[in-house]
Amino acid sequence: MDQTVREQREMWGTTRAYLQNHIVGVSEGHTAILRLVGVGYRATIESSAVTVSPEYPGQQFVSLKLGYSHPIELGIPTGVKASTPQPTRILLEGVEKEVVNQFAAKIRMWRKPEPYKGKGIFVNGETIKLKAKKIK
Repeated sequence: MDQTVREQREMWGTTRAYLQNHIVGVSEGHTAILRLVGVGYRATIESSAVTVSPEYPGQQFVSLKLGYSHPIELGIPTGVKASTPQPTRILLEGVEKEVVNQFAAKIRMWRKPEPYKGKGIFVNGETIKLKAKKIK
């Protein structure tokens, strides 16, 4: 442990942040709230899936209807609890912040917020600035 080595000083802060996230995760838990904005965008939690096989016994799936010709089914990772308080909201809870936010990003990837109509999947109160239409 040498204070003059830059990489070591950088890792002190990183290690502190990882430990803090683990402590908060065990004591309070981490959450991610996803809002589905768009006509016909819906989410449900299901115990079985048609297109995906379960990775572990008892795995649940998030089924998303996002305007595609088929529903999108994503397996919920271990340690993450998902619920849908409303059809257009998904609440993800878990102990590990990295796993919760990674799964939220995986869901968001299917419909990123777009700046012209304001539709998409928004994570944790995310907002976008709407752009004006292009006029010739």
